[in-house]
Amino acid sequence: MKLCKTVAELREEIALAKAAGKTIGLVPTMGALHEGHASLIKAAAMENELVVVSVFVNPTQFGPNEDLDAYPRTLDADCKLAESMGADIVFAPSPAEMYPSEDMTWVEVTGDITKVLCGRTRPIHFRGVTTVVSKLFNLAQPDHAYFGQKDAQQAEVIKRMVKDLFFNVQLRIMPIVREVDGLAKSSRNTYLSKAERAAAVVLSSSLETAKTLFDAGERDSKKLVEGVKKLIGDEPMADIDYVEMYALPGLKPVPEVLTEGQYLLAVAVKFGSTRLIDNVILEVK
Repeated sequence: MKLCKTVAELREEIALAKAAGKTIGLVPTMGALHEGHASLIKAAAMENELVVVSVFVNPTQFGPNEDLDAYPRTLDADCKLAESMGADIVFAPSPAEMYPSEDMTWVEVTGDITKVLCGRTRPIHFRGVTTVVSKLFNLAQPDHAYFGQKDAQQAEVIKRMVKDLFFNVQLRIMPIVREVDGLAKSSRNTYLSKAERAAAVVLSSSLETAKTLFDAGERDSKKLVEGVKKLIGDEPMADIDYVEMYALPGLKPVPEVLTEGQYLLAVAVKFGSTRLIDNVILEVK
């Protein structure tokens, strides 16, 4: 496996791969890789002849007073995990390498899709995400790009960007990988105290309860949302940011009674200073 730290190095490797007619898979990450990332890299290795994993803590998607400086940086361990899962290249640039100009060029998806859920309290977040992902698409020229369903709003925003800007890449949105007790894998789980870690299981358990009710025939969207709110609210260590439901694709408003289609039931909750997200997709056939 090759470690590239500059745009020039990555471009050279991609040019060689393209000349050889290889298919390319890209797994964009911010590092601190865990089993969730591993599943994305493994999927990319099964479907492509060259796998590029980016490891870049992207400063433009962090707002004031967020955890940019504290975000874990574990490049050596990340490279070992990526290689073990089948990665051929790890691209780990510096912020100056990815943002060489003081006057920024932005790629931004506008509209309600970036203003609801996490976008409501993190107004610059998705502009940073779409800008860096568009740079990575241009550099790696992937045939396929892999993202996790845990970041459901991010996945929807990137789908919109790919469609609107005619990126020639197929997106693969992969299932959430969970701990044995149900907690979604996240780099931020390492911030949790022992008590907070135990309390955080309420996220997955409340969503699972909602899905059980849905599978049993409950179609009242308000009842499903309020049920999750109550279960999370009963946990003393939980501080709810949001519990909301939107129609897919595109995070559109939902009717009071769910009709045919897919719906995203998503939560964001703080435990101490650590903000965690989770979700479940409900489908009416």
